[in-house]
Amino acid sequence: QVQLVESGGGLVQAGGSLRLSCAASGRTFGNYVMGWFRQAPGKEREFVAGISRLGVNTRYADSVKGRFTISRDNAKNTVYLQMNSLKPEDTAVYYCAAALRTTAGEVVGVSADWYGSWGQGTQVTVSS
Repeated sequence: QVQLVESGGGLVQAGGSLRLSCAASGRTFGNYVMGWFRQAPGKEREFVAGISRLGVNTRYADSVKGRFTISRDNAKNTVYLQMNSLKPEDTAVYYCAAALRTTAGEVVGVSADWYGSWGQGTQVTVSS
């Protein structure tokens, strides 16, 4: 299993930006599809964005399309989530997730069950 550590969360005003980072341990980062999920108080964990192993394919939740960008640097074992035009409804704990996929193809899953490794989460708070 890969170990994941998120960073970059914080408090920002509406309309502002934050960049989350997720550093992964291990030497096989390129075999993992990476995703970001979030969970607000009283709500279920929801998919935010995902990126395929080589970064060819990305998927986004409709609520963040055009505002958030996921990217990865396999040489640094790191995945990023650039969040622009933040809204108060983006307030949540953001989790990094990894899914080991050693078969060919650049698929990206959107279900939490598809991912086997999770970080501890980082809080993002957007004030109005």
